[in-house]
Amino acid sequence: MNESATLAAQQVELTHAIDTVWVALCAALIFQMEGGFALLEAGFVRSKNAVSIIAKVMIDIMFGGVAFYLVGFGIAYGKSNGYWAFDTGIMEGDLGLGLTISNSLFWFIQMGFAVAAISIVSGGVAERMKMWSYAIYVAIFSAILYPLAANWVWNPNGWLALRGFNDFAGSAAIHAMGGFAALAGAIVLGPRLGKYNEDGTANAIPGHNLTLSAVGAFILWFGWFGFNPGSTLGAVGKWDLIGSVATNTFLASAAGGMATMLYTFIRYKKVDITMVINGVLAGLVAITAGCNVVSPDSALIIGLIAGTIVDIAVVVVDKMKVDDPVGAVAVHGVNGFFGTIAVGLFSQKNGLFITGESAQFITQLIGVSVISVFSFATTFAIFMALKKTMGIRLSHKAESAGIDAVEFGVEAYTTFE
Repeated sequence: MNESATLAAQQVELTHAIDTVWVALCAALIFQMEGGFALLEAGFVRSKNAVSIIAKVMIDIMFGGVAFYLVGFGIAYGKSNGYWAFDTGIMEGDLGLGLTISNSLFWFIQMGFAVAAISIVSGGVAERMKMWSYAIYVAIFSAILYPLAANWVWNPNGWLALRGFNDFAGSAAIHAMGGFAALAGAIVLGPRLGKYNEDGTANAIPGHNLTLSAVGAFILWFGWFGFNPGSTLGAVGKWDLIGSVATNTFLASAAGGMATMLYTFIRYKKVDITMVINGVLAGLVAITAGCNVVSPDSALIIGLIAGTIVDIAVVVVDKMKVDDPVGAVAVHGVNGFFGTIAVGLFSQKNGLFITGESAQFITQLIGVSVISVFSFATTFAIFMALKKTMGIRLSHKAESAGIDAVEFGVEAYTTFE
């Protein structure tokens, strides 16, 4: 009996150790995705605003991370009534998730998700928003808004979790949440100077460094293999699931880029590499919800659709006179929405196209719709409040000169003689 008990204890300890190493590595990959956000967005904006976008991503990490520790994690994973919770800090005891890692490590990987969600917004409000106003919004978003969505989706007592909503790694709770917040922020801020003419036509404002953007995209792409497979929250007994998730993640992302490549070539007779980058990201966003339940063939289809949708959405958003410098709304908002309902269409368990059952599709549609509307409405209200109090937009003179020179007193590129 003693030998059996000792062996069982050793097996439990080994499981905890292996799962801890796996989740810690994935959490580190997710954290490093912020470097991808910084490079991607810096390359997509003008050189006079490159420092400011890097600063905003750092604000996401610092202000957002601390806010999520103090308040957000408790709202997301505390004792929920189905809609919210009121714990603070990192709670002790069983969270009801069957974790084989410590609550502290679980907090760290969840913090990476929270910071990723707010970093989506930084691109949509680039090149014209005041730094301190943005910092306040980041703190509110990370402490309250995102955690509420996480509570609904991933808390074991959340109303969407109880309904059977499947958002494995966050197409809805992270990407739709961030994308529709970016839409609201861009609307309240208004377009950049010179973006639209009096007749409503749009002027292209190209980014200054496509190389930076491409490197940022590759870092995000690489990090996604921590983002999605890491959402297994363990490795022992989950090796087959991890393999499926990784495979589906790659296939959807590659198909997204291929679809955009083909779409832009057919429409414009030239391949738009900036849109190909967004096509890859769109495929990643779309597969994030259902990478655990769809087949590889379905992942390809989801990616192809996402890569086409992102091109159409960019044009539609521009025609709405919503200035989104990096395509955050199209990539994350629109494809986060699509990817979530795609679970209800392509799930091998209960997808409408696979089994003929509609219940999961309805649940997915309800969940992502509520999250999207909630994110848009609350962000719109917060931005309006900030606008009427401390202000959210730089002066025309400061915007023309560049945020870097005005708010930071330093430029990304200097010339020495």
